[in-house]
Amino acid sequence: MRNTFVLSGINLFFFFPIPIAMAILLNEVKLPWVRKLVQTTIYIPHFVSWVVVAGITVVLFATQDGGINKLLAEHGRQRMELLTDPSYFQALFLTQNIWKEMGWGTIIFLASLASVDPGLYEAAYVDGAGRWRQLWHITLPSLRTIVVIMFILRLGQIMDVGFEQIFLLQNSLNLSVSDVFDTYVYRNGVQHGEFGFTTAMGLFKSVVGLVLLLTFNRLAKKFGEEGVY
Repeated sequence: MRNTFVLSGINLFFFFPIPIAMAILLNEVKLPWVRKLVQTTIYIPHFVSWVVVAGITVVLFATQDGGINKLLAEHGRQRMELLTDPSYFQALFLTQNIWKEMGWGTIIFLASLASVDPGLYEAAYVDGAGRWRQLWHITLPSLRTIVVIMFILRLGQIMDVGFEQIFLLQNSLNLSVSDVFDTYVYRNGVQHGEFGFTTAMGLFKSVVGLVLLLTFNRLAKKFGEEGVY
C-alpha cells in the first residue's frame, strides 16, 4: 500500500503539472511549423509499448552491458546501478512517465486553450498587460476548470500506477520499493489461482478510488468549481 500511494503521489504531484506547463509553452509559440514539430515529437512516445521502453532502459542502463554504464566505465566513472538500486526506482519511474506520456497529456489542455477568445489577449495587450500578465489573468484561469476535473479523475485512479511499467522494471533487488497492489495481486493471486483474492483486491481499489473521487468532487463544488458532475 505504501509503495502504491508513493508512486501515485509522484504521478499526481510531479508528473501531472508537466503536461499543463507544456501546453502553456506550446500555446505561446507563434510559428505554426515549430509548434507542430514539437507536438509531433512529444506525442510519438505515447504509441511506444512499455515493453519497448523497458527494453531501451535496460540496453542503456544495465549494470554490466548497458551503453551508458560502458561509457562511464571507459572514462573511469562509477557505474550507475539504475535498475537494481532501490533509491533510483522512483526517479526512473517518473522519468519514463514524463518521456512517454507528457505529450499525450498536453492534448486536452491545448484543446482548452484553443477555445480561449483571442480578443481577450488583444484587449489585455491594449491595456498594457505583458506576456506574464496575460498568462496569469487569461491563460491560467482558462485552464482552471479542466485542471480541476482532470485532477479529480486522476485521484479516482490513485490505486492504479501502471502494471506493465512496474512489472517490467521490477526485480528482486528493488522489490521493496516497486511492489504495488497490481504486482502483488498478480504474484500472489493470479499465479496461484486465488481468483477470489484478486477480486477482493480489485474491489478494494475501486472503493478507495470512488471515495476519493466523490470527496474531492464535493470539495471542488464547495470552492465554486464545476467538478466532474
